Amino acid sequence: MTRPMRPIALYGTLLTGLLLLGGCGKHESTPASAPAPASTAPVAITPTPTPPPATASTAASPPARTASVASAAPVAAPPAAPFTVARLTLGSTVNAEHQVTRASNSFTTNDKTIYASVATEGSTGGATLNAKWSYLEGQGQLVSSISQSIATDGPAITTFKVQNPDLWPEGKYKVEISLDGKPVAKQDFQIRKS
Repeated sequence: MTRPMRPIALYGTLLTGLLLLGGCGKHESTPASAPAPASTAPVAITPTPTPPPATASTAASPPARTASVASAAPVAAPPAAPFTVARLTLGSTVNAEHQVTRASNSFTTNDKTIYASVATEGSTGGATLNAKWSYLEGQGQLVSSISQSIATDGPAITTFKVQNPDLWPEGKYKVEISLDGKPVAKQDFQIRKS
């Protein structure tokens, strides 16, 4: 028995068409027990502007909401903390880390050296700290002005000192600290007879 070729070709074409149509809309489904894959990018939902009110010639429709996914661009590092003077401490002795060991604002006439420890925070590729020491009695005489350059990636201590091989005159004094020419800290102190 011989079958005509025309119906076989027709069945083959029909079968191929059904397979193609069935494959077009096919999506793999995830099992119900499997968690949804996590997204590494935040999703921000932004409402679409509300359309103008419907008129007789247009159909009213509810406002649409669209979701936009932020790109997975690398997160920029936070800006470096500004370089600032955190603390000024006076004393007559310092330790190996240049920190004043016993803070004081009163010294004796025979203290040969007075230190000012300046604690800074933040980072800088280059800044200038200055300590201006003044004797406030009478005309406010300048005793010393010392500058130091500093470059640091974090907290640091910079120590200034003023020395007098003889006896200090009794009275009121002041030290002023400036950072790149701008005053940032000051402290008054006294020198008394020993």
